[in-house]
Amino acid sequence: MLWLVAGLILLVNLPFGYWRAGTRRFSLAWFLAVHAPVPLAVALRWGSGLGFQLATLPLFVAAYFGGQFLGGRLRGRRARAALGLVD
Repeated sequence: MLWLVAGLILLVNLPFGYWRAGTRRFSLAWFLAVHAPVPLAVALRWGSGLGFQLATLPLFVAAYFGGQFLGGRLRGRRARAALGLVD
């Protein structure tokens, strides 16, 4: 269950990371793209019954920021592909 929830948190953050990568850093849109998925991640933890155990925190934080990072990379890759710069 732990890894399933971590995977879902990563997947939930992909579109938000994609959105974040297209915004000006520290703008309102950037702030929302980073923080809007937090309630979804909390709901996944509560809904799964895992709660907020300190031992699970590093995995979920890594999944959260991993999704943000991968979403941003996807946007950059798609932008480069549109310009014909991707191998």
